[in-house]
Amino acid sequence: MSGFEVFLDPNTQWILMGSILLGLSSGVLGSFAYLRKQSLMGDALAHAALPGVCIAFMITGTKSILFFLIGAAVAGILATFAIGFITRNTRIKQDSALGIILSVFFGFGIVLLTQIQHSESGNQSGLDKFLFGQAASMVQSDVNTMMVISLFLITMCILFFKEFKLLSFDPGFARGLGFPVAFLDQLLMFLIVVAVVVGIQAVGVVLMASLLITPAVAARYWTERLGVMVVLSGLFGLISGFLGTWVSTMAHHLPTGPLTVLAATIIFILSVLFAPKRGVIAKVLLRKAVRKEVLMNKAQCKGNGMNHVKEGKVG
Repeated sequence: MSGFEVFLDPNTQWILMGSILLGLSSGVLGSFAYLRKQSLMGDALAHAALPGVCIAFMITGTKSILFFLIGAAVAGILATFAIGFITRNTRIKQDSALGIILSVFFGFGIVLLTQIQHSESGNQSGLDKFLFGQAASMVQSDVNTMMVISLFLITMCILFFKEFKLLSFDPGFARGLGFPVAFLDQLLMFLIVVAVVVGIQAVGVVLMASLLITPAVAARYWTERLGVMVVLSGLFGLISGFLGTWVSTMAHHLPTGPLTVLAATIIFILSVLFAPKRGVIAKVLLRKAVRKEVLMNKAQCKGNGMNHVKEGKVG
């Protein structure tokens, strides 16, 4: 098979649908995380999900995606509360708290993963696939779950768009208007946890943060309006999921998740270079135009000065 014929395969269709939905929902939700200056939050929650997956396997003894997702969600929520507790009750700033929680949870997860892999059923657990993801293992039931959760995430972003907008730009003003800022903050964190949990099967705990933030950063280069940015971010995530799946099906032994992240990175690089106002090329052209105008004004002023001198001599 070659070209678009690969998409006639039912298994490829499920992987493609799952990757597109994951990219779309992650891109939409990542816009608010990026504007809240919480880009590291997705990374911390993704790494925090690993011990939850391992503990779910140790308790149930089965490789159940549902139990893995529940364990990852519980671990992610615990990490969110831990970050909030450290930030509120100590002088440690949020970026430091994120770094502490990320490393502690991920280190604990690696310890549990090593213990499981050395156990009798460790070789069959397949938990190591959660580190970098394995989109090829997705089946129809997984895609149906992702579809429901992605629609839930997008619907929540639409319903709470005004609240999340105020929370992202001026939480103090939102508090003054009577909005429950603490509840909205926790709600946004919960939605990020859900997005991370859904994505770790396809992309893995290590790369999930990239899929959450990179489309949002790329979209920020193209517009000043939040609504347009959210739409563009979702579109960039969708395109990344499509390209990652397409390239991985065209060649053997190429993982879909990392290719999806690489596709998002290429879109980010193109945005940095070619965005109309914030792009590097636009800024270089603007700088050249300003320099040319300044030189022309200087030349004109110099010419006027010479004319005045000549007129003075004649007079």
